[in-house]
Amino acid sequence: MSFLKFDETRDFPYYKNNPRISKKGWLLLLFMVPVALISYDLSSLIFNSDIIGSLIFCLLLLIPLLYLSKWDYGLLFYRPTRDEIILAVLMFVGYMVYSLIIGSVLDSYGLSGMDGSAETMGITLETTIGLVFSMMGEELVKLIPLMFFMRFVYKFSNNRNLAIGVSSVIILIGFGLLHYAPPYSTLISVLALQGFGTIFELYGYLRTKNLFVPYISHLLTDALVFIVVLLGI
Repeated sequence: MSFLKFDETRDFPYYKNNPRISKKGWLLLLFMVPVALISYDLSSLIFNSDIIGSLIFCLLLLIPLLYLSKWDYGLLFYRPTRDEIILAVLMFVGYMVYSLIIGSVLDSYGLSGMDGSAETMGITLETTIGLVFSMMGEELVKLIPLMFFMRFVYKFSNNRNLAIGVSSVIILIGFGLLHYAPPYSTLISVLALQGFGTIFELYGYLRTKNLFVPYISHLLTDALVFIVVLLGI
């Protein structure tokens, strides 16, 4: 099945100066990651709109990255093929199965944290619609450090596989820690679910080098979770 094969006709951008991003450029991109994360909550409050907050969060990361890429959208995005859409759906299903299993194990040991209602978790219909933008922002939050660490490791090792492996582990742990919010989560739960669970989305990107694939998978996952919470299921 072709959707299970790595696309070797494409390569990851930036890590071997393809294209080159200067040191100042990397500093700007890495600086924009926390700025975008902080701005999400602030802009939502200022404009009283989660949709606008999600859009600003996404654009604060996307615009600098595209600018440094000389507006070459093809470095990040391709029109998803049928096989890529199938892969994205499979990764979504895979994560849901994984999260149910791991979640049950964590619950049995009391390691999941407190259950939150839609109100306490800040989930509304508007935040659910805003996922269209915020999920792309979260994929960029992962992509920018991923490419930076790939570039850093590859520069000193000239080993592509090592660069992919090391940077992937860093991103999985880092993305998990971003979700740490006691008492609604524990350190173990965020590392297991949002951290290493992100391997499904990351796998979709590593396989296709198309950011739309993990985006679709991530969007389906969070949309389902938000809808379930909103309905109180």
